[in-house]
Amino acid sequence: MTDLSFEAMRRAMVESQLRTTGVSDARVVAAMATVPRERFVPAERHALAYMDRPIALGGGRELNLPEATGKLLTAAQIGPDDHILVVGAGSGYTAALAAELARSVVALEENEALAEAAETAVAGRVQLVRGALVEGWAAAAPYDVVLIDGLVEHVPDALPAQLADGGRLACAILDRGASRLAIGRKTGAAFGLDLFADCEASPLPGFAKPKTFVF
Repeated sequence: MTDLSFEAMRRAMVESQLRTTGVSDARVVAAMATVPRERFVPAERHALAYMDRPIALGGGRELNLPEATGKLLTAAQIGPDDHILVVGAGSGYTAALAAELARSVVALEENEALAEAAETAVAGRVQLVRGALVEGWAAAAPYDVVLIDGLVEHVPDALPAQLADGGRLACAILDRGASRLAIGRKTGAAFGLDLFADCEASPLPGFAKPKTFVF
């Protein structure tokens, strides 16, 4: 496929998958209309890069639907002076989008093969770090935004703890068996999540809800 073909597919994604689902933030739309999504999927899946379905990246991981990515970036309200942590860098796509919107981006990945690919894809624009996703990356905290790039059962305390006061955390969370997008804001020591949309998202490993003790 040619660059012109991918450009046409990118325009179609914006019109059919973003604008029709409420992704209306002009900066987010512009970033998603610019960043070449095909560069962040395996070569054999380039033709699928702009489909509205998850795309396998390897190692049991997937690239989120454009709708989920666009809605999370919009809800996070990323400003040009913001410092961002992307948890679950995957192939680096969401981190590359965040780099179009923010002052600085740290992208955390624990899968070495994905980390290597992402590091190449976002070189010079994003700081790619390796470590357990559930622990975040305290070395570069505090962050204005933490974006968990995938579906989780719960948000570990370590992640909102790395937010600046007034910082936001955006994620997809499993709620009563359904994937729902959520946004939370840290105020002092308090943090809570508000669900704002039902949307399919690809699961991240390691975020199982802790089991509670039952008598």
